[in-house]
Parts: sequence; C-alpha cells; structure tokens
Amino acid sequence: MSLTDYFISLPLPPELITYLVSMMPIGELRTGIPFAMAVLELPTWIAFICATAGTITIGILLFYLLDPITKFLRRHSRHMERFFEWLFHRTRTKHTKRMEELGLIALFIFVAIPLPGSGVWTGALIAYLFNIKASHALPVLCAAVVASALIVTFGTDTVLAIFAANPA
Repeated sequence: MSLTDYFISLPLPPELITYLVSMMPIGELRTGIPFAMAVLELPTWIAFICATAGTITIGILLFYLLDPITKFLRRHSRHMERFFEWLFHRTRTKHTKRMEELGLIALFIFVAIPLPGSGVWTGALIAYLFNIKASHALPVLCAAVVASALIVTFGTDTVLAIFAANPA
C-alpha cells in the first residue's frame, strides 16, 4: 500500500487529511496542497487553508519543542551532547555572518521558497540554532509559510488546469 493509498483509506475528512499531510517533514504543504487538490479533489481555497494551517501548526510546535527535546537528549546521552555541540558550533561558525547581514529576511526567504530541504521544519531549526526570539521568529515563519502556500497553490492550480485542458 502506497502512502497515498494509506491517506485516502483513512476514515477522516479530506480537510483533516490535508492538514496532517502538510505537517509531515520534507513535503509539508509542498505535498499537502497538490495532494489535496489533485487526489482529494478539494477546492483550491480549502486546500490552501488546510495545508497552511497544518504547516504553521507544526512550525510553532517545533519552535517550542526543540529546546526541551535538545536539553533532554543532551542530559541523557554523551553522544547527543557531542552531536549538538558539533552541530551548533558548525552552523553558527558557517552561517552567523549571513544571518547577521540578512537576519529575518534570510529566514523568510528560506522558508518561503518551496524547494526540498527548505520549509518550516528547517526554518524552526534555524531559528532555534540562532536563538531568534519567538516574537521575531514566529511571525516570520508564519508569513513565509503563507507565501510558500501561495506559490504552491497557484502552481498546482496552473498544472491541473493545463492537464484538464489537454487530457492525454
């Protein structure tokens, strides 16, 4: 059974399935919106709202959960302590200058451009690694998710319209 078949088989409303699919890492709303529109046949604006809400929800949860999870792992594992020490040092050494130059604009662009590896999961991690306050990071993450959702929605709508006009 494919992942698509699994989600379709769930006894849940398509709006909730879209919300949940859009919370998943890697795909986020880049998967949720096309899935909702093409497979679940949700209207464009409902797919947009449900996917955006799911991605924003996971972004907020991640932002607030990264610190307690990291602290727990560091306290209970010497290997995790070394890993996080390496990760924080490496990331801050390589990217502090760029973050100082561009700051929240860099975070916005990184999350807003719907490419693999970018998105709110990585954006929340970046905000955490650079100690960006919630009052600054969360509005930027949310705005970037909306921008990304607009790009993906219009792109999906265009592709579906082309296929509908030219059935193969």
